[in-house]
Order: sequence, then structure tokens, then C-alpha cells
Amino acid sequence: MSFDLVLFGGTGDLTWRKLMPALFQAFRHGKLPPDGRILAVARDERSDAQYRQYIRDRFVEVDSAKRPSDDEFARFAEMLHYRRMDLSQPAHYAGLKTWLDARNADTVVMFLATAPYLFSVVCEQLGIAGLNGPKVRVVLEKPLGHDLASAQEINRVVRSAFSETQAFRIDHYLGKPAVQNLMALRFGNALFEPLWRRESIANIQITLAEGLGVGTRGDYYDTTGALRDMIQNHALQLLTMIAMEPPSTNDADAIRAEKLKVLRSLKPFTPESVARDVVRGQYKAGTVEGQAVPGYLDEVKVPAGSHCETFVALRTEVQNWRWAGVPFYLRTGKRLAGRHSQIVVNFREVPHPIFPGSARANKLVIKLQPEDGLELHLLAAKGSAQGEMLAPVSLDLDFDKAFESERVGAYERLLMDAMAGRLNLFVRSDEQEQAWRWVEPVLQAWATDPNGPRAYAAGTWGPPASSAMVARDGCAWDEEQ
Repeated sequence: MSFDLVLFGGTGDLTWRKLMPALFQAFRHGKLPPDGRILAVARDERSDAQYRQYIRDRFVEVDSAKRPSDDEFARFAEMLHYRRMDLSQPAHYAGLKTWLDARNADTVVMFLATAPYLFSVVCEQLGIAGLNGPKVRVVLEKPLGHDLASAQEINRVVRSAFSETQAFRIDHYLGKPAVQNLMALRFGNALFEPLWRRESIANIQITLAEGLGVGTRGDYYDTTGALRDMIQNHALQLLTMIAMEPPSTNDADAIRAEKLKVLRSLKPFTPESVARDVVRGQYKAGTVEGQAVPGYLDEVKVPAGSHCETFVALRTEVQNWRWAGVPFYLRTGKRLAGRHSQIVVNFREVPHPIFPGSARANKLVIKLQPEDGLELHLLAAKGSAQGEMLAPVSLDLDFDKAFESERVGAYERLLMDAMAGRLNLFVRSDEQEQAWRWVEPVLQAWATDPNGPRAYAAGTWGPPASSAMVARDGCAWDEEQ
């Protein structure tokens, strides 16, 4: 299969930090069709040779295991091309069409790795130029909008040029191997599904924690915040995968229809429940890995007195027969105690304990980063002269060790799926809009709250109010148990 992949924003951070390393890994693994071209599009003037050198220089900042040798890069670079474009100029899209039509590849993928405000401009111009035929797919990187109205406007413009089956809204968390295995875990095995309901599960926790601060991206982050950056997309997508009903098939629309049902079943927020069930925080100066780090307000390009949240913890419920009454706790933040993303399924305690010390309940930990894997925490008898005592033990599955060279990274998987037209791990427009619809009352409540976010020291797990929120239910965050 021949393909052309066009990277709008071809010199941006996303391209050289994520997309080019992922494409190189696909090339190294033999997954990238050899009859292909990768065209980077940006505003400045460069030759193909200059662009190839630019990407070669950027690879020194990539993890050493993913860096190419000189010979590997020379072969990979044969696919790389560059074209200067002003994205507001129709004539430049006409020139792009001429370049693409000269070869007439089997598949053309337009990847929009640009600022979100350009999505509508690019999609509109692609439609006008006739670069929206049936073999063309468009990939849109988050954030897709700033609120419900802006998301709907982006989707309106995308739909005016492309069909829903041509639009690939990417959420890189869905490409993580552990997340892919959620479907296999639940629907490919007989072990967990009978227990995957309110009668057996006490609560579910989703944590997406980062140890880093905002770095030099303070101006961007201050207009986004943790709720938009992580909860509205990544965390809610994980929640839908955990809570969805079994789809009738493995077809993309069957899966996405079940995910949409979960989003529509989430308990809606009111001003009162926002005050009770949502905690927002902002990091102040502290210590991370023995190093003193500044607070958010002292970071580069952050406006003085900003109320932007760098931490969010919230409690919600899925109001249906399977999950009624089960709390779902979502948490994300920057400058926390570590880079630590996981889903914890806490099972209920046994109804009648007969062993001393058996009050500790079972739990399933789905690890997303820094490693991918599963931990099943059980209790086992360790023996005692005074009777059988139970001690915690765990069964630990490391996906990297289990699958070795067969494993692929999130962007590598999603790029290959986009080229192949597989929509299973991409977000449908009605899912995206429903997620915005659910978080908007929180944004509206914050807009009229003069108190702003609660302070927490960098290097901790966020404001104490986060722990107090889950403690009201008699629960604790996983690292506090």
C-alpha cells in the first residue's frame, strides 16, 4: 500500500517529540509501508535536505533506545519531504494537491499537529482544494476546542469537508498498550466480567499524575488548565473504557456507542456538587526528587495572580444498573509526587471475614505509566502458631516483558491505525461533545468563584482537600492505603 502522510505543523514540538520518533519506530519494526512519503508542512523556507537534518538533530533529545543509527536514519530520511505553506493561502493548498496528485497514493493522511485555532482553517481549505476525497483521512490532535461551543464549531467545519469515518480525533492515551488491554481484559476473558459491577466493586480511581511543571509552556497552559488538558479527554476516555457495557462486536461504532452511553450516564454537576465533589489546586514552590522547584505563579510566561488550576480531583457516579452507587474518583495534576498514571479497581471486602487481619480488600491496578502492566492484589495465608494470618500478595504482569519486541508505543499504534482506517481507538464527535457538556458546569462554577484554586506544595499529592473528599466515603487514594 502506498501512502502519503502530511504533517501540518511539521517543525513543531509534537512532530519532533512524538510523531517522528513514532514513525521511525514503525519503520524500524517493519510496520511502515515502504512505498510511502512523509511530508512536513510549516511556514519557514527549507529544502528536503535541511528538514532531514533538522529532524536528525532533534533525535538526540529522544530516549536512547528509540534513536536511529546513522544507517537507519539515512534509510528512514528517504521518506521525509518538506513544503513551505501559509495555511491561510488557498494557492498553497492547490500546490499541495498538485504534489500529492503527481503520485496518487492509495491513502493520504492529513495530520493536524498545529495550534487548535487552525483546525477549522485547514479543514475548510482542504475541502475547497478538493483534498478531501474518499482516500483522504484527517487526524486532529487535542485539544479539540476550549468549551462545548468551540468544539461544536470545529466539528461543524470538519463535517463540512470530511465524513465521520474520515475524521480521526486522536487521544494518545487510547493508544497505550495497557489501555488497549482493557478491552481484552474485560471482554476476552471470563474471569473479571461477572465481578465488574456494583455488587463486587467498591470504587474506581483514575490517577494521571505528572512530576513536571509547566516548564516554558506557561502561556499555553494558563489558557487551558488541568480540567481541559487531562480530565475532559484522557481521564473520561479511560472511565468510559472501564465502565462501558460489552459491545455487540469489535466494530468501531459498536464500541464508541457504548462509550457514549457511559458519558451520557455520568451524574451531572450542579453548583452545589461542584463545591462538594471537585477540588482544584495550584502548585506552590516545593521539592521534587531533592531539587527545589518554583511555584506555578513563578513559572515562565504565567500571568501574575493566575487562578489556573494545575490539579483537579473529582468524584462522580455512572447512573445505570451496573454502576449505581459506585464512586468514580478522577485525579490529575502537575508537580505531584511522581509520574504515576494508573487505574485502581477496589473490590468490596468479603462479607464475613473468618481470618485474622483479612479486612484488606482485593484490588486490580492497571498501570499506564511509567510502565504498562497489571497488578492483582490478593490475600494469602502465611501461617502462624496462633492461627492462619493473611498477608497481601500480588500477581504482577509486565506487558513489556510479556510481549517484548511485539510492543508498540501509543503514537506508533495510532498512526498505523489511521493509515489503515481503523477507528476503534479514536474519538467520535458525539463522544467529544458529550464530554464537554459534562465538564462545562464545573468551568462555569469556577468562573464565578473568587477563591481560586487551593495551594499545594510541589512534590506532594495535591491539596489535602482531595484526600478529605474521598475520605467522606470511607475511602483513600491508592498511595494512602
